[in-house]
Amino acid sequence: MLIKIKVFPESKNEEVVAKTADSFEVRIKEKAERGLANKAVITALAAYFNIPEANVRLVKGFTQRNKIFDIRGVQT
Repeated sequence: MLIKIKVFPESKNEEVVAKTADSFEVRIKEKAERGLANKAVITALAAYFNIPEANVRLVKGFTQRNKIFDIRGVQT
């Protein structure tokens, strides 16, 4: 399933907030440099959906705040 993510890097708290069925806001502590934020978002989404990190793939928005992820292995 494809989901839309809005990332808030350098946040005080780390959390995943569902806005709609396929739209989420992810707050992470890492800075948006050298792919650190993308890796942290993958880790946060894997924990949120209780799936391995290998099942979370960034499809679009590698250097942007708004991203699209492909999530596999989630029961809908």
